[in-house]
Amino acid sequence: MKKLTTMILLIASAFILSCEGPMGPPGIPGEDGDSLIGSIFEIEGDFTAGNQYQLFFDFPNKFEIYDTDVVLVYILWDVVKVNGVNTDVWRSLPQTLVFDQGILQYNFDYTVNDVRVFLETTLSSGELLPAETQDQVFRIAVLPADFVSMKSKSELNDMNLLLNAPEINLNLVKK
Repeated sequence: MKKLTTMILLIASAFILSCEGPMGPPGIPGEDGDSLIGSIFEIEGDFTAGNQYQLFFDFPNKFEIYDTDVVLVYILWDVVKVNGVNTDVWRSLPQTLVFDQGILQYNFDYTVNDVRVFLETTLSSGELLPAETQDQVFRIAVLPADFVSMKSKSELNDMNLLLNAPEINLNLVKK
């Protein structure tokens, strides 16, 4: 009798556990519903003695950056033909150029309010060429820490991978 009761209990347990009910209510959304969304901004400018060889980008008033967010900056390094189509080549900052006369480095820093892109150099201002200082284009990527922790360093250094990531908000690209 004991074996029969145990067997009935096992069958009843298996039957109850295999049942499915209606789906429960959705969970509470995150603070803004887009907690893993990054944003990319674009700036262009000239490095001159007048601006002390630095460019500033102020984050828009409605844009909120958190202390835990990661900010990366990329410079438009070149444009090459790929299958007959012009394709941008982006490099992550800092980027260092070594010349016979000295060193030139593109670098950046940021706060929760702005990003500063600047030149550090051992060259005199007369030795800087227009190709190194004029019409420079930069992309500023603001990424949530959770997103960054899921990516490898090589993925973060590749602007094209970031631009194609579904978590990146391309609506904020400024030209």
